[in-house]
Amino acid sequence: MLNALNSMLGRKPPQRSTPAFVEAQPAPSAYGRASGGAGQTYSKVFRWRLPDGQTDEPRTVEIIGSHTHWQRVLLQRDGKLDSWHATIHHIPGNRTHHYMLLIDGKPAQDKNCDGLAVPHGPQEEQFAIQTPRGPRVFMLFAQAK
Repeated sequence: MLNALNSMLGRKPPQRSTPAFVEAQPAPSAYGRASGGAGQTYSKVFRWRLPDGQTDEPRTVEIIGSHTHWQRVLLQRDGKLDSWHATIHHIPGNRTHHYMLLIDGKPAQDKNCDGLAVPHGPQEEQFAIQTPRGPRVFMLFAQAK
């Protein structure tokens, strides 16, 4: 309503400042509004840091999962924050997604995941990590506001 009032008065809506993150967007047809699908979507920033004691930086850090339709998304290096990160947009909300973090193409632990899940299907099985309870992938609980 405030935007409608501002447009009648010829005012521009206030601009939000956005963090200086790399925004990764896989093919638009794969997501919510772009594919004509209904439902809420949201954005998530994925971050990764070198484990304690490790000094050798990887060549690539990627995220792959059901929210990217198993397409790899490269995380960008941020020297100021000493981490790698990417923002994934249009993640379908109100469902659980499975994903993996790939360091130089190999599955790696993500200490920020929401939990572990049993892999379903060949795409998930090829990226699973081994745990004492068997192969697992990471879970992302997609709660839309």
